[in-house]
Amino acid sequence: MTSGTQPPQAEPGNPQHPEPVSRAPRTNGPYEAAPQPGMSHAGQTQTPAPYGSAASGMQQGAYPPAPPGAPSMSGPTHAPPQPDQSAWWNPAAASDPWRDPTSHAVIETRPVPNAPAPEPLPARTPRVRPALGIVIAVSAVTALIAGTLGAAIGIWATRSGSGTGSFLGAEPQTERDVTSVAGVVEQIMPSVVTVLTSNGGNGSGFIVSDDGYVMTNHHVVVGGGTEPAAALEVLFSDGNVATAEVVGSDPDSDVAVLRIEGDEHPAMVLADSDRVAVGDPVLAVGAPLGLSSTVTEGIVSAIDRPVLTENNNGEVESVMAAIQTDAAINPGNSGGPLTDIAGQVIGINTAIASTAAEGEAGNIGIGFAIPINQAKRIADEIIATGSASHTVLGAELGESELGIGVTLSKVVPGSPADDAGLQDGDVLTSFNGNMVAQNTELIALIRKLAPGTVVTVVYERDGEEHSAQVTLEAATD
Repeated sequence: MTSGTQPPQAEPGNPQHPEPVSRAPRTNGPYEAAPQPGMSHAGQTQTPAPYGSAASGMQQGAYPPAPPGAPSMSGPTHAPPQPDQSAWWNPAAASDPWRDPTSHAVIETRPVPNAPAPEPLPARTPRVRPALGIVIAVSAVTALIAGTLGAAIGIWATRSGSGTGSFLGAEPQTERDVTSVAGVVEQIMPSVVTVLTSNGGNGSGFIVSDDGYVMTNHHVVVGGGTEPAAALEVLFSDGNVATAEVVGSDPDSDVAVLRIEGDEHPAMVLADSDRVAVGDPVLAVGAPLGLSSTVTEGIVSAIDRPVLTENNNGEVESVMAAIQTDAAINPGNSGGPLTDIAGQVIGINTAIASTAAEGEAGNIGIGFAIPINQAKRIADEIIATGSASHTVLGAELGESELGIGVTLSKVVPGSPADDAGLQDGDVLTSFNGNMVAQNTELIALIRKLAPGTVVTVVYERDGEEHSAQVTLEAATD
């Protein structure tokens, strides 16, 4: 079947219409409503009736009769159209293509209905051309916006990696913020050394002055013996090795001082260890197990923790009110710095707690450092005099019940305790604001302070509580 390709076949006496033609939409069957005015339907070419007449369209609900022999359809029936009906709509036409597929499809034309002439458009108001200054200003603003947008797009493209076809990650950073852990370590690492001992072992140390003084532990400079070596080799982070003179050491505090030649060494900053608080982040730097330039991170777990250390003969050698940390400390870390998160030294790594029954222990998250205020005082005295003083209260300590306090079994005549009015048998329960219940706690707190420090003590005598001001002194022996 063709559509729109064959000229209409006019019946005799029916004029052709030259008006424009339009393609009518196809219906979906005989039950579809009749086309609305202004729409056309394919069929035989017929003379259109006047627009708006009663015969200008088929009645709603009408559909063509079935061909002869076809079964009748249910529902109301309609009489076939009569000859006096619309001359342009004849659903009974035998050549209707929808009823006779062999007939030719002809496009019908119909006149355009009369309509009022369109109203003329209003006259256009003449456009005033902006002044040249405004044009230049707008152009400048536009250029500025375009430049900013281009820069933003360029930054986004750089960060997102769109220029390389990658959508993940950012550009690698080659320089780190000095406040980051990596930045801090980069700054302090040239000041940390590995101390090579005579027995083939090692410890750690750190430079504290530009003229080459190095702080470390007493038990590092004695190695496996009992006397400090005269000189030791130190290894720098850049791989250079130098000889260091042992200036002096103090077994009671476990502090030692070395010196290397030169006067342009990078010294570390010493912080105020009295201001350290539990929870502060810390870094432990040194050479555990011979692994030079090793850094571990942790926090301050406790302060003023009483710690006893022993010498190679198993004898108690030093007592300290230590800074406890969970930063990993292992054999070889001894003498290295414990720093705050800014890289300032708050202590000297010295000892670790262990659950091992035999042999050398490893880190279990409980390490101890000598507070740097105490270590600095000892080091200054060693540099100045070759030895260090020890702070005392002036009393012998006796047995105490657990949790009760520390008993002063004998007060030395003319000692700081005697001058403060303390007597034999008094039980100290508080020293300088710290509760004390064990002898080791009291000794550690006393040795932490410098001679001449004035402290307040609280004690019990005959069931009554008293307090006194005590001025500590250096031991005379």
